[in-house]
Amino acid sequence: MKKKLTLVLAGLLAASSLAACGGSNTSSTTAAATTAAATEAPAETTAAAETTAAAAETTAAAETTAAAADGAVTLDSSIQPLAAAVDIKIGASPSPHAEILEAAKDALAAAGVNIEIVTYDDYVQPNLAVDQGEIDANYFQHTPYLDDFNKEKGTHVVSVGKIHYEPFGIYAGKSSDLANIADGATIAVPNDTTNEARALLLLQDNGIITLKDGAGLTATKQDIAENPHNVKIQEVEAAQIPRSIDSVDFACMNGNYAIEAGFKPSDAIAHEAADSEAAQTYANIAAVKEDNKDADWAKKLVEVLQSKPVENFINATYDGGVIPTK
Repeated sequence: MKKKLTLVLAGLLAASSLAACGGSNTSSTTAAATTAAATEAPAETTAAAETTAAAAETTAAAETTAAAADGAVTLDSSIQPLAAAVDIKIGASPSPHAEILEAAKDALAAAGVNIEIVTYDDYVQPNLAVDQGEIDANYFQHTPYLDDFNKEKGTHVVSVGKIHYEPFGIYAGKSSDLANIADGATIAVPNDTTNEARALLLLQDNGIITLKDGAGLTATKQDIAENPHNVKIQEVEAAQIPRSIDSVDFACMNGNYAIEAGFKPSDAIAHEAADSEAAQTYANIAAVKEDNKDADWAKKLVEVLQSKPVENFINATYDGGVIPTK
């Protein structure tokens, strides 16, 4: 069959050559036919490979778009499900944590982890509930906060993996010009130790205050060494800061509470850099009671939440306000 195809192709090439050029020698025509016959199979193979690659890219793009559109992601094909399914309760802040868990719910079920999401509006109850066994895991906080909480409350809750990072930001209240801040301006900051320190470090990075040497991640307003504009630091429970923004000049807000209150990342006057040390230090984690830190379901929970489909969902949904950890 291939011999007949080669002869037909040679005849067509010869006719084409005579029509286009007005004449050609026999050896050139034969060489062209031979070359065409020799490259026929590789060309078909290459075309098939290109078609397959294009189809794969299209499928991946479609899956990402679908995830953003219907609020759900599928299980990454590389993840092996548990031998036996497990049912767990997991606590989370409403946004973005509970939203991410809801999007990953089907994928987690496919991996053998059936979740019931319990939402909390504060930073205290989710850890107490895990420690007391009311829920199995939580997803709302970063490690410095958890470490401080365990120290203060005597709880035994541990991180099992980093999931995402939320850039901490400074938002306009009654004033909007941070570069020319008025003397005596009031700035709201979270009243818990680690998030207050985070806010103060961000204010220092923007030239508003200077902290004492070594204050670091435990800084409070008592650690302010220089305050050239005599700004007033108003300590407010983190969840309440968005509600009090109209009564202060500026507010330093956690990303999840900013998002929940309808703020966009672009609304922040200043924020932590995505490639900064803070991105790792303050990455939001999945946490469990210490007794469960090596449980297969805990590892599978983190594996799914760190997977590419969930990463795609986060990137497509939060416009830079939530950044998957690497």
